[in-house]
Amino acid sequence: MTERIKKTEAFLREKLKESPYFAEHPEAGAYRLEHTFRVARIGASIARAEGMDEEAMTIACLLHDVSYCHVMPDQDSWREHGRVSARIARPFLENLGFAPETIQEICYGIAIHVDDQADFPGEATVFARTVGDADNIDRFDAYRLYETLENMAFSKLSLGEKRAHVEKTLARLSEYRELSFATAAATALWRKRIGFYLDFYRRLADQLAASTGFTEKEGATPEDCPQPDGRLLGLAGRF
Repeated sequence: MTERIKKTEAFLREKLKESPYFAEHPEAGAYRLEHTFRVARIGASIARAEGMDEEAMTIACLLHDVSYCHVMPDQDSWREHGRVSARIARPFLENLGFAPETIQEICYGIAIHVDDQADFPGEATVFARTVGDADNIDRFDAYRLYETLENMAFSKLSLGEKRAHVEKTLARLSEYRELSFATAAATALWRKRIGFYLDFYRRLADQLAASTGFTEKEGATPEDCPQPDGRLLGLAGRF
C-alpha cells in the first residue's frame, strides 16, 4: 500500500463520518465503506492485469462514492453522486501531488460512474470507464445476492411469486452476461460473476419447481412479482 492510498482511505473515512444519515444508521455507513474497499480491490486487479496505474485506479475507486458524506433524499440526488464525488475528490487529489492529467482522468471516471455523464469536459478513457466497471462488478457477488433477496423479503413471498421473480431475474442475467466492459480483464471478471449468479438462480428455479404440488397452479407471473431495488440487480454508468 502506498502512502497516497493510506491518505485516501483516511480521507474517505473522515468524510463519511460527516454524514448525518450514517450517524443515525451506522450499519449503512459500514456497508458503504465495505463496498468501496471491494470496488478498490476490483479496480486494482483490473489495472494490474491491463498495465494501468494501479495506485491511481485504487484511489479513484476509493473516492468514487465519497459524496455519501451528504444526505441523498431522492433518486435525483443519488444520480448526482458521481459528479459530486468528483468535485470533492479534485482538491484532495491536488494535495496528493498527482499530475493534472491524472487528476482529470480520475475525476472524470468518478463523475461518469453513475449515469455516464460528467459536468465538465473530459474523455471516457479506458481508465475512466474502469472505475464504473469495478463498481458494477461489485454489484454481483455473494453478498449482493444475499442482500437483494433479503431486501425484497424473498422468504416471505408465496411460492408462485418466488418462481416468477427467479424467472424474471434469469432473463435479465442472461442479457447482462453478454455485455462487454472497457477491458478484457473486467469483461472476464464480469462474466465469471454473472455465471455465478446464473448458476445460483438456475438451481433455485429447479428447487422451487420441485416444491410445487402436483395439482397446484402457478399463482403468479413475472409481472406480478415484487421488484428489488434497481441498484442491487441493476447496472450504473454506460449500461
